[in-house]
Amino acid sequence: MLNVPTLWTVFVVNFLALGLIWAYVARSYPKFAAARFWMASAFVGAAGATTALARLFVASPLPLLLGAAGVIAASCLAAMGIQRFYDRPVSWRAMGGVGALSLTGVVVFMVGFEHMQLRMLSYTLGQALPLVLALHLLLSPPEGRVSPGARLSAIVIFAIIAIFLVRAGGNLLGYDFSARAGGQAHAVMVLVLLFLSMTLNFGFLLMAMDRLRGEVADLALLDDLTGVANRRHLLQRLSEECARSERSGEPFSLLVIDLDGFKTINDTHGHAAGDACLRHFTLMAQTRLRPGDMLARTGGDEFCVVLPSSSLREGAMIARRVLEVCRQDAASCTGTDIPIAISIGVAEWDRSVGQFPDRLIAYADHALYAAKKNGKNDFAVYDPAPPLAPEPVESKRTFA
Repeated sequence: MLNVPTLWTVFVVNFLALGLIWAYVARSYPKFAAARFWMASAFVGAAGATTALARLFVASPLPLLLGAAGVIAASCLAAMGIQRFYDRPVSWRAMGGVGALSLTGVVVFMVGFEHMQLRMLSYTLGQALPLVLALHLLLSPPEGRVSPGARLSAIVIFAIIAIFLVRAGGNLLGYDFSARAGGQAHAVMVLVLLFLSMTLNFGFLLMAMDRLRGEVADLALLDDLTGVANRRHLLQRLSEECARSERSGEPFSLLVIDLDGFKTINDTHGHAAGDACLRHFTLMAQTRLRPGDMLARTGGDEFCVVLPSSSLREGAMIARRVLEVCRQDAASCTGTDIPIAISIGVAEWDRSVGQFPDRLIAYADHALYAAKKNGKNDFAVYDPAPPLAPEPVESKRTFA
């Protein structure tokens, strides 16, 4: 037969283990704020369950009240962890209000005047409402994609709420779970809630793994210094755009940008100043790009900009805008400020490029060299020379 005190002991041990796991995650990933809330939820829940078990040895309602406060607080902390996971502000006031009202109901219907049904209803609301308030974030996350861990967590929360409703409804109808079949109905309910609580934390762990894996993938596609796309990301995007253009026939354009005299900046002012120039140029260029345009650093002082659904003329307009903001910034430099000058090559995808991004990059590089030859601090467009027309064949004259 199932023994409720034994099940609560198992609950305590398992949640202490979960708390240690979340403590390790929080220590290893300090910026992952949700882990601290889920760690606190596990430890507070274990403390609440341990305090509730003390009622077996103390003839006082205090351990039961403290245990209820711990379990309600654990539910609130779990919900706040979901809010932090999705970078939403933590609702301390709302969660604290729910917990305080619920605990007040438990105290009133236990100490003020005994009413087991209303006491259980207050206790149930304190556990369920925080999870209900956070449920919409799991089902409709801000980024729009529901991860497997979020889906599992949402399913488990629905199951937990269903059990809470059954328990509260049964109590209101006069069904005493703790007295039926020697308390086995209550024991089964505690066992199921224990299983679901563990599964909910596994859902949270899956959410954390998915988030951390995504961050690692993003880091592999970003330039460490400037935070824009790196060469790998650029080639992926160019391959996608080339394939799309070959299917639809709609062109796109590419800018290749080089900082003029960057080696001199490094040699004269040091590499730290050169890095600052690269970051400054990145910020300036992004102010002149459109949503959907992608700026990438391909190495050293070289950058590329992918301009989707843009003709050569539109690409030249963007190049002129980026060039002008750099010229204006250089003109306003005073004292120790380092002026930044750039050269830009512009090329447009055509059928000769096909699905080979390297060809488009070569075209834009060819235009960049033309801009350099024109005196730098300028832009040029790639215009392939038309094929030479065959020379007219002179008619032979016949002499008598």
